[in-house]
Amino acid sequence: MAEKHKIKAVIFDMDGVLIDSEPLWQKAEFEVFSSLGVTVTKEMAEITRTMTTAEVAKFWYTKFPWTNTNLETTEQLVIEKVTELIKNEGLGISGIKTYIESLRLEGFKIGLATNSPYSIIPIVLEKLNLTPLFDSVSSSDDEENGKPDPAVYLTASRKLGVAPNDCIAIEDSYSGMRAAKSAGMRVAAFTNNTTNGVDTSLADCIIENFNLELQKKERLYCFL
Repeated sequence: MAEKHKIKAVIFDMDGVLIDSEPLWQKAEFEVFSSLGVTVTKEMAEITRTMTTAEVAKFWYTKFPWTNTNLETTEQLVIEKVTELIKNEGLGISGIKTYIESLRLEGFKIGLATNSPYSIIPIVLEKLNLTPLFDSVSSSDDEENGKPDPAVYLTASRKLGVAPNDCIAIEDSYSGMRAAKSAGMRVAAFTNNTTNGVDTSLADCIIENFNLELQKKERLYCFL
Protein backbone atom coordinates (compact mmCIF):
# COMPACT_ATOMS: atom_id res chain seq x y z
CA MET A 1 0.00 0.00 0.00
CA ALA A 2 1.30 3.44 -0.88
CA GLU A 3 2.44 5.64 2.00
CA LYS A 4 0.18 8.53 2.88
CA HIS A 5 1.05 11.71 0.94
CA LYS A 6 3.63 9.78 -1.08
CA ILE A 7 1.57 9.71 -4.25
CA LYS A 8 1.73 12.95 -6.24
CA ALA A 9 -0.04 11.98 -9.44
CA VAL A 10 -2.94 9.74 -10.47
CA ILE A 11 -2.88 8.35 -14.00
CA PHE A 12 -6.12 6.95 -15.41
CA ASP A 13 -6.63 4.36 -18.09
CA MET A 14 -9.44 5.45 -20.41
CA ASP A 15 -11.57 2.58 -21.78
CA GLY A 16 -13.51 0.96 -18.96
CA VAL A 17 -12.23 3.47 -16.38
CA LEU A 18 -13.37 6.87 -17.66
CA ILE A 19 -15.91 5.68 -20.20
CA ASP A 20 -17.88 2.51 -20.79
CA SER A 21 -16.49 2.21 -24.31
CA GLU A 22 -15.48 -1.44 -24.49
CA PRO A 23 -18.90 -2.50 -25.89
CA LEU A 24 -18.50 0.24 -28.50
CA TRP A 25 -15.08 -1.07 -29.50
CA GLN A 26 -16.55 -4.56 -29.82
CA LYS A 27 -19.39 -3.23 -31.95
CA ALA A 28 -17.00 -1.36 -34.25
CA GLU A 29 -14.67 -4.34 -34.46
CA PHE A 30 -17.50 -6.67 -35.44
CA GLU A 31 -18.90 -4.28 -38.04
CA VAL A 32 -15.61 -3.42 -39.76
CA PHE A 33 -13.95 -6.81 -39.76
CA SER A 34 -17.12 -8.73 -40.62
CA SER A 35 -17.47 -6.53 -43.70
CA LEU A 36 -14.01 -7.77 -44.76
CA GLY A 37 -15.02 -11.41 -44.47
CA VAL A 38 -13.64 -11.98 -40.99
CA THR A 39 -15.52 -14.36 -38.70
CA VAL A 40 -15.51 -12.34 -35.49
CA THR A 41 -16.32 -14.52 -32.48
CA LYS A 42 -16.89 -13.34 -28.92
CA GLU A 43 -14.04 -15.55 -27.68
CA MET A 44 -11.53 -14.20 -30.18
CA ALA A 45 -12.71 -10.62 -29.73
CA GLU A 46 -11.96 -10.97 -26.01
CA ILE A 47 -8.32 -11.63 -26.92
CA THR A 48 -8.12 -8.25 -28.67
CA ARG A 49 -9.76 -6.29 -25.83
CA THR A 50 -6.56 -4.73 -24.48
CA MET A 51 -4.68 -4.39 -27.80
CA THR A 52 -3.99 -1.21 -29.71
CA THR A 53 -6.05 -0.72 -32.88
CA ALA A 54 -3.00 -1.49 -35.01
CA GLU A 55 -2.49 -4.74 -33.11
CA VAL A 56 -6.17 -5.62 -33.50
CA ALA A 57 -6.02 -5.15 -37.27
CA LYS A 58 -2.92 -7.33 -37.50
CA PHE A 59 -4.51 -9.98 -35.27
CA TRP A 60 -7.57 -10.41 -37.48
CA TYR A 61 -5.53 -10.20 -40.69
CA THR A 62 -3.37 -13.13 -39.60
CA LYS A 63 -6.54 -15.16 -38.91
CA PHE A 64 -8.58 -14.11 -41.97
CA PRO A 65 -6.35 -12.26 -44.49
CA TRP A 66 -8.27 -9.90 -46.75
CA THR A 67 -7.19 -8.29 -50.01
CA ASN A 68 -9.49 -5.30 -50.61
CA THR A 69 -7.85 -2.87 -48.16
CA ASN A 70 -4.58 -2.45 -46.27
CA LEU A 71 -4.05 -2.63 -42.52
CA GLU A 72 -3.69 1.13 -42.04
CA THR A 73 -6.97 1.85 -43.83
CA THR A 74 -8.73 -0.90 -41.89
CA GLU A 75 -7.45 0.48 -38.60
CA GLN A 76 -8.73 3.94 -39.53
CA LEU A 77 -12.16 2.52 -40.34
CA VAL A 78 -12.35 1.06 -36.83
CA ILE A 79 -11.24 4.34 -35.28
CA GLU A 80 -13.82 6.31 -37.27
CA LYS A 81 -16.59 3.92 -36.25
CA VAL A 82 -15.62 4.02 -32.57
CA THR A 83 -15.44 7.81 -32.68
CA GLU A 84 -18.97 7.93 -34.10
CA LEU A 85 -20.26 5.51 -31.47
CA ILE A 86 -18.61 7.41 -28.60
CA LYS A 87 -20.14 10.69 -29.76
CA ASN A 88 -23.61 9.14 -30.09
CA GLU A 89 -23.68 6.44 -27.41
CA GLY A 90 -20.74 6.92 -25.05
CA LEU A 91 -21.48 6.92 -21.33
CA GLY A 92 -19.07 7.91 -18.59
CA ILE A 93 -18.33 5.59 -15.69
CA SER A 94 -20.58 6.59 -12.80
CA GLY A 95 -19.04 9.20 -10.52
CA ILE A 96 -15.83 9.68 -12.52
CA LYS A 97 -16.03 13.49 -12.90
CA THR A 98 -16.63 14.13 -9.20
CA TYR A 99 -13.90 11.65 -8.28
CA ILE A 100 -11.29 13.39 -10.45
CA GLU A 101 -12.39 16.82 -9.22
CA SER A 102 -11.89 15.66 -5.64
CA LEU A 103 -8.42 14.35 -6.48
CA ARG A 104 -7.45 17.71 -7.94
CA LEU A 105 -8.71 19.46 -4.80
CA GLU A 106 -6.38 17.19 -2.82
CA GLY A 107 -3.47 18.47 -4.94
CA PHE A 108 -2.85 15.44 -7.16
CA LYS A 109 -1.74 15.88 -10.74
CA ILE A 110 -4.00 14.01 -13.15
CA GLY A 111 -2.83 12.11 -16.22
CA LEU A 112 -4.23 9.70 -18.78
CA ALA A 113 -2.46 6.73 -20.37
CA THR A 114 -4.35 4.66 -22.92
CA ASN A 115 -3.82 2.12 -25.67
CA SER A 116 -6.54 3.88 -27.66
CA PRO A 117 -5.52 6.13 -30.56
CA TYR A 118 -4.59 9.68 -29.60
CA SER A 119 -7.37 11.08 -31.81
CA ILE A 120 -10.03 9.46 -29.63
CA ILE A 121 -8.81 10.99 -26.35
CA PRO A 122 -10.22 14.52 -26.89
CA ILE A 123 -13.49 13.01 -28.13
CA VAL A 124 -13.91 11.09 -24.87
CA LEU A 125 -12.82 13.95 -22.60
CA GLU A 126 -15.11 16.42 -24.35
CA LYS A 127 -18.02 13.98 -24.27
CA LEU A 128 -17.63 13.56 -20.51
CA ASN A 129 -16.74 17.21 -19.76
CA LEU A 130 -13.37 16.13 -18.36
CA THR A 131 -10.97 18.07 -20.60
CA PRO A 132 -9.94 20.77 -18.06
CA LEU A 133 -9.31 18.17 -15.35
CA PHE A 134 -6.34 16.47 -17.02
CA ASP A 135 -2.81 17.85 -16.78
CA SER A 136 -1.57 15.54 -19.53
CA VAL A 137 -2.75 12.79 -21.86
CA SER A 138 -0.72 10.00 -23.45
CA SER A 139 -1.48 7.35 -26.04
CA SER A 140 0.34 4.19 -27.07
CA ASP A 141 0.01 5.63 -30.59
CA ASP A 142 3.23 7.47 -29.80
CA GLU A 143 5.06 4.39 -28.51
CA GLU A 144 6.68 1.45 -30.26
CA ASN A 145 4.56 -0.94 -28.19
CA GLY A 146 1.27 -0.65 -26.33
CA LYS A 147 0.39 -1.99 -22.89
CA PRO A 148 1.55 -4.27 -21.25
CA ASP A 149 4.75 -2.48 -22.32
CA PRO A 150 5.36 0.31 -19.76
CA ALA A 151 6.27 2.97 -22.35
CA VAL A 152 2.97 4.91 -22.29
CA TYR A 153 3.07 5.10 -18.49
CA LEU A 154 6.67 6.29 -18.50
CA THR A 155 5.68 8.98 -21.00
CA ALA A 156 2.72 9.98 -18.85
CA SER A 157 4.98 10.26 -15.81
CA ARG A 158 7.46 12.39 -17.72
CA LYS A 159 4.75 14.73 -19.02
CA LEU A 160 3.45 15.24 -15.49
CA GLY A 161 6.93 15.89 -14.14
CA VAL A 162 6.42 13.24 -11.46
CA ALA A 163 8.68 10.23 -10.86
CA PRO A 164 7.00 6.88 -11.63
CA ASN A 165 7.24 5.72 -8.00
CA ASP A 166 5.25 8.81 -6.99
CA CYS A 167 2.42 7.89 -9.38
CA ILE A 168 -0.50 5.50 -9.11
CA ALA A 169 -2.32 4.09 -12.14
CA ILE A 170 -6.01 3.25 -12.10
CA GLU A 171 -6.56 0.27 -14.39
CA ASP A 172 -9.29 -2.25 -15.14
CA SER A 173 -7.22 -4.83 -17.05
CA TYR A 174 -4.35 -7.12 -16.12
CA SER A 175 -2.45 -5.91 -19.18
CA GLY A 176 -2.69 -2.31 -18.00
CA MET A 177 -1.69 -3.26 -14.47
CA ARG A 178 1.40 -5.02 -15.82
CA ALA A 179 2.32 -1.91 -17.80
CA ALA A 180 2.04 0.39 -14.79
CA LYS A 181 3.88 -2.01 -12.49
CA SER A 182 6.68 -2.40 -15.04
CA ALA A 183 6.94 1.40 -15.12
CA GLY A 184 7.51 1.36 -11.35
CA MET A 185 4.11 2.72 -10.35
CA ARG A 186 1.52 1.76 -7.79
CA VAL A 187 -1.67 0.25 -9.17
CA ALA A 188 -5.31 0.58 -8.17
CA ALA A 189 -7.57 -1.99 -9.82
CA PHE A 190 -10.93 -0.53 -10.80
CA THR A 191 -13.65 -3.20 -10.69
CA ASN A 192 -16.79 -1.08 -11.21
CA ASN A 193 -18.65 -3.20 -8.66
CA THR A 194 -18.21 -6.36 -10.70
CA THR A 195 -16.24 -9.58 -10.48
CA ASN A 196 -15.46 -9.93 -14.15
CA GLY A 197 -12.62 -12.37 -13.74
CA VAL A 198 -9.83 -9.83 -14.22
CA ASP A 199 -6.70 -10.79 -12.32
CA THR A 200 -6.07 -8.07 -9.72
CA SER A 201 -3.10 -9.79 -8.08
CA LEU A 202 -0.75 -6.97 -9.17
CA ALA A 203 -2.90 -4.27 -7.61
CA ASP A 204 -1.87 -2.41 -4.46
CA CYS A 205 -5.53 -1.68 -3.76
CA ILE A 206 -9.00 -2.03 -5.22
CA ILE A 207 -11.41 0.73 -6.22
CA GLU A 208 -14.88 -0.78 -6.49
CA ASN A 209 -16.56 2.40 -7.74
CA PHE A 210 -16.16 6.17 -8.05
CA ASN A 211 -19.32 7.05 -6.13
CA LEU A 212 -18.04 9.19 -3.28
CA GLU A 213 -21.35 9.04 -1.40
CA LEU A 214 -20.89 5.28 -0.99
CA GLN A 215 -17.37 5.59 0.40
CA LYS A 216 -16.33 6.61 3.87
CA LYS A 217 -13.96 9.56 3.96
CA GLU A 218 -11.00 7.45 5.04
CA ARG A 219 -11.56 5.20 2.01
CA LEU A 220 -12.02 8.00 -0.48
CA TYR A 221 -8.74 7.13 -2.14
CA CYS A 222 -7.69 3.56 -1.54
CA PHE A 223 -4.04 4.49 -2.06
CA LEU A 224 -3.78 6.90 0.91
